[in-house]
Amino acid sequence: MNHPDFRHLQTSMEDVTRAALDDNTGPQDPTEFHSLYDRLHDAAESLPPLYREHVYHPFMQALDKLSESGFTNMLRRDPQKEREAGLFCDIAQAILQNKEGYEKEATDAFQEVVSDLYDGFLSEEDRKGIKPPDQSLIAPLVKWGRPHYGPYTWTVEAAAHFGLNTGIVNLPPANARHGLLAWAALGHETAGHDILHADTGLLGELQQTVYDALWNALDNRFLADYWSLRLDETASDVLGILNTGPAAGIGLIGYFRGLNQAYTGKPVLRNTGSQNDPHPADILRGYLAAETVRLLQFDNATDWADALQEETDKDLGSIQLGRLKVDAEVVKQSAGIVARAITQTRLMSLEGHALGDIQNWNNHDERITAEIRAHLVSTATVQDCIVSGMYAAHVVAAAVTSAIAGDVPVETAFSGMTGLLKNMHDANPSWGPLYVRHRGDLTPHRIYTRSAS
Repeated sequence: MNHPDFRHLQTSMEDVTRAALDDNTGPQDPTEFHSLYDRLHDAAESLPPLYREHVYHPFMQALDKLSESGFTNMLRRDPQKEREAGLFCDIAQAILQNKEGYEKEATDAFQEVVSDLYDGFLSEEDRKGIKPPDQSLIAPLVKWGRPHYGPYTWTVEAAAHFGLNTGIVNLPPANARHGLLAWAALGHETAGHDILHADTGLLGELQQTVYDALWNALDNRFLADYWSLRLDETASDVLGILNTGPAAGIGLIGYFRGLNQAYTGKPVLRNTGSQNDPHPADILRGYLAAETVRLLQFDNATDWADALQEETDKDLGSIQLGRLKVDAEVVKQSAGIVARAITQTRLMSLEGHALGDIQNWNNHDERITAEIRAHLVSTATVQDCIVSGMYAAHVVAAAVTSAIAGDVPVETAFSGMTGLLKNMHDANPSWGPLYVRHRGDLTPHRIYTRSAS
């Protein structure tokens, strides 16, 4: 089993800081309509059939309707590309970066992680007894760009404005080469935001569930409001950990510290949260990570949860949320209530199932991660690593925990991770010639399963 070992967390944090300060902005966004149209014209063949049907063809139809004048007006209305122009350019970049081979290995590795995380909640294998999602039956398409925004996603609801039936996930271009802990944040973007928006009513039901749980347990309307109004970000943290395990928790803590070092000069979790920020304060997210890990189904979950709480405590100061100072013990208690409400509540929008029933991290996941870690530190070629039951989440977890523990330098963990993920992507049936929505859909339904010997 993988025991919590954070002795080299500082090195991984410094890697995050270097990536955050990297000035690489990636490919330039299109500014001329006809040039863009020509580049997109023959891009269909670079995508598998499902993405041609649900991304490429709808987008090209939207481009035809937009016309040159509409394209020009859109860029004029949204010069900072924060709204419709930003979404449009990101869809175009996702298609073009696949076609033109931008950061080929890292792009395929990135897509494999996103596909796997999405598969973990939406495939037939994991949603037994639950209706298919109402929206976005295929994993989001990935791209690189906009480093000042960090990792982000356009959900299927947003992308539908240009006809797409899936979302778009972005990483800063520097994260194609370094910034390992940013990859641990992908569970938040994909297994979080995109999943929450795939089932109609899920987000609203979770929001009410969290509010009621906090109000009933603490009789504290302020914290009930604070957490529930940030439910999209809060639940995304929880879902990322359910899918990627404790590595997502320590990855989140190290990632925020590294970013704060880059942007404020202080490598600590922030103890203040603006009233207008849709994210909970960093320190609350550290405690939420610890309490979510406590609910995971592997033997060392309590040890990991205690280690994550202790790591978060190192940055604890005076907690201020909006204009109100909040007692640290009450905050920790609230984090546990929120984690349990999101993970364990049986939800009508999921036909009486809990999110923790669909996806969780167990001893089997730990064993697979340990085997991959052993391969990362061996002299064998990491691309030759084949572990039964291995998914991309295991590879990311192995790379993150190996680097943080100091098993290998962070650069070695990163290159080993992307190389292995690239090989997995090449073998992923969702990116082959067949119409396979999720790798987990290709699982036989057996009448009898033999016990493990």
